[in-house]
Amino acid sequence: MTTDEGKVGSKGELFPSKRIRIAMGLKKNQIIKYSVIHGRLIVEIIPDPITLLSQPPKVNISWDEYKKDRLTLAKELET
Repeated sequence: MTTDEGKVGSKGELFPSKRIRIAMGLKKNQIIKYSVIHGRLIVEIIPDPITLLSQPPKVNISWDEYKKDRLTLAKELET
């Protein structure tokens, strides 16, 4: 875990330290998502679509398995 301190700018900007930016792999103009959960600020990198498409899939499922699972979920939601 990497922790560090910083300041809030005069217009409310947040400036993570270089140490935090390196630990997260943040780069200039990268899109990030902010969330507040139980009073904690969560910062997540939103990968660009090209990067996502160039990575191998994390789950392998056949089209038939997908259809079967969707039908099962739809039936569960009806009840």
